[in-house]
Amino acid sequence: MDIINVKNLKKSFGSLEIIKDVSFSVVKGEVLSIIGPSGSGKSTMLRCISQLEEVTDGTIEICGETLVRNGVYVDKKSRHDITLKSGLVFQNFNLFPHYSVIENIMKPQMLVLKKSENEAKEVAISLLKRMGLEQKANNYPCELSGGQQQRVSIARALALKPEVLLFDEPTSALDPELTGEILEVIKELASEKMTMVVVTHEMNFAKEISDKVIFMDNGFIVEEGSPKDVIENPKNERTINFLSRVAK
Repeated sequence: MDIINVKNLKKSFGSLEIIKDVSFSVVKGEVLSIIGPSGSGKSTMLRCISQLEEVTDGTIEICGETLVRNGVYVDKKSRHDITLKSGLVFQNFNLFPHYSVIENIMKPQMLVLKKSENEAKEVAISLLKRMGLEQKANNYPCELSGGQQQRVSIARALALKPEVLLFDEPTSALDPELTGEILEVIKELASEKMTMVVVTHEMNFAKEISDKVIFMDNGFIVEEGSPKDVIENPKNERTINFLSRVAK
């Protein structure tokens, strides 16, 4: 079953075309990594899927339900329901600074899923234990390391029980020594067959974790295939040039 199906997606900001004509799909349990240079449209594509940006044209289906077809969105209630099927983990954490760690995980459940405080707290505690952060429940984001904040961000996304997790450069705001702990969390989710789309600049990680890799450049998908095909044996000259620079 396709969890995400994108057809002929286009996104412009005024006269500037960011995504020019992109089509791809992600099946249940699959991990798709999207690589490419800055400005190629990777993050914008995730924002279109999660409805943080509206598409200019094209079709997006999530879990078999149409969010937008040929640039025309479904009604507001349907959009809201479809939004809940995906969770986005931002590169800069986006935690609420005035809420404690546990409140950051509880509040979205209470507001979006209408859970009681006790229900939300039970889920939050379980996820904090899973992330190794149960001792930080009453701390505030400013008291945590970048890696700890990102783990809270992942727990917050998981608390809403999405069908697919979207990661936008989840390690780019972290010091190198903290990158590994986030990659391990994502690897664990992959081993549990969580459907994920990961925009990343970590080539070794993408090679290890992905079922499929997309290389984007200048608003287009230039190359697509298995990690072995795209990262180890790229065919397109643009992909080859990009990977040769990243590997240095």
